[in-house]
Amino acid sequence: MKTKNINSIYNEIFDTYSKVEIEEHIKKLIELDFYYPYNTTFFCITNTAQQNFEYISKNFTACTGLSIEKMQEGGMNYFWSLFHPEDIKLWLSCLNELMVFTMNDLNDEQRKKMSYTWNYRIKNAKGNYITIIQNTTPLQFDKDHKPIIGLAHYTVLDGDLNMDICASAKYLNEANEYETVFYKNMSNSNLLDSISNRERDVIRLLISKKTSLEIAENLNISKHTVDTHRRNILKKLNLTSTFELISYFKNTPSLI
Repeated sequence: MKTKNINSIYNEIFDTYSKVEIEEHIKKLIELDFYYPYNTTFFCITNTAQQNFEYISKNFTACTGLSIEKMQEGGMNYFWSLFHPEDIKLWLSCLNELMVFTMNDLNDEQRKKMSYTWNYRIKNAKGNYITIIQNTTPLQFDKDHKPIIGLAHYTVLDGDLNMDICASAKYLNEANEYETVFYKNMSNSNLLDSISNRERDVIRLLISKKTSLEIAENLNISKHTVDTHRRNILKKLNLTSTFELISYFKNTPSLI
């Protein structure tokens, strides 16, 4: 799919007004980049209304070998040109379904506490494809309460992982814990589709080495309910222990 076609579809998904102001708290996030160490993640301040990047962290080059200046100059059109051809349609489907869910199923206050995750592959400076897991938190909304400025964190993994492309949305609850409210495997339907959103949250917290009691407190449910979820998860996935469960998911973060 050509970049021009991507641009057209992207415009339909994020159709909004063009007036955007970068708030002071966003500028402070940019200032902190000077102190961050180099690693396998980078972050950007994304602007869906103007299809550009308000800021790209220094780790972008360390992670991809690509030029920050070229990324800033070319904006999202340049970034999209790096996508693996097989991932473009599925990635656009991720964005569309997440936006439809956001605008139809969430109220204005909930939208301020959301976190969205999806994955895809891009070509790095050496011409090799790498897997990107993108997690975006909205920072600013337009007059229709549609997210237009976001803080996007990108985790870089080996492109040979052959991961399914998945989309998820999580809500920050009163216990300051993210709860999954939307999940869809865009690549195919498989065994993991039988896992409920609540069970995904339990899995994610188990991987973080939380106890059943801690998970219960974070998700505002009883310890008995957590233990029931754990048993059901093992049964659905034909696993025998929590150790096997953690091993199953630890290298496939997009699945949860």
